[in-house]
Amino acid sequence: MTPAIPSFIDTHSHFDAAEFDADRDTEYARARAAGVDVQIVPSVARTNFDAVATVCAHYSGCLPAWGLHPMYVAAHAQDDLDALRARIAAQRPVAVGEIGLDLFVRGLDVAAQEHFYAEQLKIARDHDLPVLLHCRKSSDLLLKHLRRIRVPGGIAHAFNGSAQQAAAFIKLGFRLGFGGAFTWPRAHHLRRLAAELPLDAIVLETDSPDIPPVWIGRGRNAPGELPRIAAALAELRELDVETVARTTTANARRVLRLTDA
Repeated sequence: MTPAIPSFIDTHSHFDAAEFDADRDTEYARARAAGVDVQIVPSVARTNFDAVATVCAHYSGCLPAWGLHPMYVAAHAQDDLDALRARIAAQRPVAVGEIGLDLFVRGLDVAAQEHFYAEQLKIARDHDLPVLLHCRKSSDLLLKHLRRIRVPGGIAHAFNGSAQQAAAFIKLGFRLGFGGAFTWPRAHHLRRLAAELPLDAIVLETDSPDIPPVWIGRGRNAPGELPRIAAALAELRELDVETVARTTTANARRVLRLTDA
């Protein structure tokens, strides 16, 4: 008897991105054949709400998250928050995201980022939705706002903070997203986190088309790579891939309150 293919959830996939326009059907089929049954597709700005909605309507298992990404803070306007509220009311997402703070990229207005982040936390709180957090070099400041504006958990996407910051996110009901970045041999800190943090705190993601794993190099990432990322995590933790798949999928379903999507 052929063993059943494990089921995976890609908790962060920008599957609406233009990089997939030429072969989106093919990449979707490849992901499904590999066991990636669910993709969470976050928006990054008001201007791509419709693109995310179109992809999620067309591809079974692709579920939307609505949010305003901190890297595009210069393009966000105050009435985009009203548009976000309206979109959530019209089409309830699995989460509010991708939101957060980026203190790595130079030239981004930190005060404006904090404003949009805090306002979107309030929206998530008011709609009882988890959040998908962009947390590049910003974990402490993210946590400060999360302690003030309580939301029903979420995912710290592409987590790369300290063990202490990880524990703080977990205490607030969050799971930590790991993807292709930890597969690089020189990513010593990330690999240590991936090996040592509780498996119950980890969810898997690709961040497609970004953050490619080591076997892709500088090429385009895709949701179909998630099972191999899971295998890399299993090897790092000295577990079988079925255990990693089962646990991380259950973690994602729990934190995002998914049923049989």
